Amino acid sequence: MVSNCDSMGGPVVKAAEMALEMENVNHILPYVNEDDENEIKSAFEKASFVRELNADAADLADYWFFETVVRLHLKGKNEPFHGLKSSKDDMSPIMRKAKMAMDEEDLTDLFEFLSAKLETEMRKRFMEVLNSKDYDFNEVDEAREYVNSVIEFVSYVDDVQRFLHFND
Repeated sequence: MVSNCDSMGGPVVKAAEMALEMENVNHILPYVNEDDENEIKSAFEKASFVRELNADAADLADYWFFETVVRLHLKGKNEPFHGLKSSKDDMSPIMRKAKMAMDEEDLTDLFEFLSAKLETEMRKRFMEVLNSKDYDFNEVDEAREYVNSVIEFVSYVDDVQRFLHFND
């Protein structure tokens, strides 16, 4: 799933808020497939009408509109919709760094964050290999610990290789 698309603080809800605030559905349409535009437009019109009744009706209409646009956004990505999440649960540290990179138009902090995380995780697994390699051959549990640490290290390196699309 695209991170935080289903949260109240995510980009889809922010675009939906902007659409309602600016009274222009076009702010949210880029987040849904063309096939779902009519449903979004209809929901927008209904929400806009109900928002005029009173503050409680506006809150309810807004939330319903947000759920509708997030559901259709996720549908377009072939992802399930399980309801909206609160803003406080919306972003992992890496996603905060990615958002900051886009806002500041600078990847430096994101690269440093990723590099540090990769190094930490790689070193942790590597040290487990080194710390368990001098096992007593007759101690099967120690040998298993070593084998498991090697498998964990190699699997992690393989995951990184596949993620980064190394083809060597």
